[in-house]
Amino acid sequence: MCKQNLGKLDRVLRFVLAVWWLGPLAPNYPYVWVNWAVFIIGWIALIESFIGYCKLHEWLGVNNKNQ
Repeated sequence: MCKQNLGKLDRVLRFVLAVWWLGPLAPNYPYVWVNWAVFIIGWIALIESFIGYCKLHEWLGVNNKNQ
């Protein structure tokens, strides 16, 4: 399993963002590809909020686990 690198606040904010972007109040753009991008990013944020790990944070050397 991956080592967690997201703190509690970061996980909560990602969860709220994911619920918003995947729910009925999600933004709706005139371009289909943008709507799909929002949908995919919403799912990624939801998964990351549960597992506590972000690959981008690892690549950038960011560790918010203790925050």
